[in-house]
Amino acid sequence: MRSHTTLLAAVLVSAGLHAAPIDEPEDTRPGGDTTVHVTGRMAFSLPAANLSDAEHTRFVIGNSFFKRNWVQAPASTTARDGLGPHFIARSCGACHFNDGRGGPPEAGDQPVSLLLRLSVPGIGAHGGVRPEPTYGDQFNNFAIRGVTPEGKADIGHQEIHGRFTDGQPYTLLKPVYGFRELGYGPMAGDVLVSPRVAPQLIGVGLLEAIPESEILANAAAQAAADDGIRGVPNKVWDAPSGRMMVGRFGWKANVATIAHQTAGAFQGDIGITSSIFPDEACTTAQKDCLAAPRGARGAAPEIDDKTLGDVVFYQAVLAPPARRAIDDPRVRHGQALFQQARCAVCHRPGYVTGEPPNPGMSSRALVGQRIYPYTDLLLHDLGDELADGRPDGFADGRQWKTPPLWGIGLIKEVNGHNRLLHDGRARGVLEAILWHGGEAAASRDAVSRMSAADREALVAFVESL
Repeated sequence: MRSHTTLLAAVLVSAGLHAAPIDEPEDTRPGGDTTVHVTGRMAFSLPAANLSDAEHTRFVIGNSFFKRNWVQAPASTTARDGLGPHFIARSCGACHFNDGRGGPPEAGDQPVSLLLRLSVPGIGAHGGVRPEPTYGDQFNNFAIRGVTPEGKADIGHQEIHGRFTDGQPYTLLKPVYGFRELGYGPMAGDVLVSPRVAPQLIGVGLLEAIPESEILANAAAQAAADDGIRGVPNKVWDAPSGRMMVGRFGWKANVATIAHQTAGAFQGDIGITSSIFPDEACTTAQKDCLAAPRGARGAAPEIDDKTLGDVVFYQAVLAPPARRAIDDPRVRHGQALFQQARCAVCHRPGYVTGEPPNPGMSSRALVGQRIYPYTDLLLHDLGDELADGRPDGFADGRQWKTPPLWGIGLIKEVNGHNRLLHDGRARGVLEAILWHGGEAAASRDAVSRMSAADREALVAFVESL
């Protein structure tokens, strides 16, 4: 496990850092001027409301390359060939359907929008993970013709039964993961496995534009309070800029920028190389993977910098939808309960955005916006029940990043399900709360003690965000 001591020491001695609270929104605009007023299946797919005409055009171009399938090389579709050799999806949109949230697969199906990260103990390049020697840093269960798939994932579950303080029973589903039909032999005996479901993409450009000082200030404020909640930042290598940065994306805040996340997903999930990640994700044990044909660009990366930049831009300007039912007395009551249970310590409501780290892949429309994502972007120990046992940068095996809550009430409309948490185990907001342990145990217990009416009000508030 990596130590946070050095990083937090720097935070605490930094002059002027403070997590100044921003009042919770009284209007309906969690994304400031970028907010769109929409519900339904396309609620996560609209561009920021304040884009210029030229930026709208770039958004459409990026959307095309985000949604359409890549194909195996060689092909007549030279602009989109180079799929694989191993992959879990043929497009970005397959994992992020309607720019929304993935979930665990149906019984008997192989996962697409849930991937399984792999590593072995130890510290890899730039303080990151050490990939599993035979299968790399993630499990890809599909392959192009002529290449052996890495295998199949098995996902089952165990039922956990409990009761709220008022006696109402509940059942939780704990996933159990395994592998079969491994194409390249057994995995290392000490392999570490971490499931990661694809999150919704709204507002990622606004999250990227939150000043790093604000994330560090969140950590400093929580450390100073000394009340059992002690979030810490992850510190990760950002390949596009070639430097260490505070992480803010991924379930363990193991990625710092949208550009790194996007190029990494093209390489790892679809098998498309870029100037950022120019090599196919084949291990030395995967000879057929290494020998597979590349896309029409030959030795050059399979996606060019302009197209990659357009896809990054597309994601960066996906707008958060407006809040709903904020004047409903039940929602107002739920907001007060959210504060009383101290949920807002980690799910910090508001920020004012600054400059994005990659201006050429973002928009000035995102700068200076008062936003309400409800996250501190820090890592928190959430206890044994959610632990994956897999370190990732400064994150240990019990820590997860606080996910933003905006748009959570529209996931069912967009994606047809309400599966939450890093692996989709929770069937709705209340189950997600019940899985919280560690630093969040006191908040979970406070919710468990609430009356049924209060629990419903709390959920109504969260689903209004």
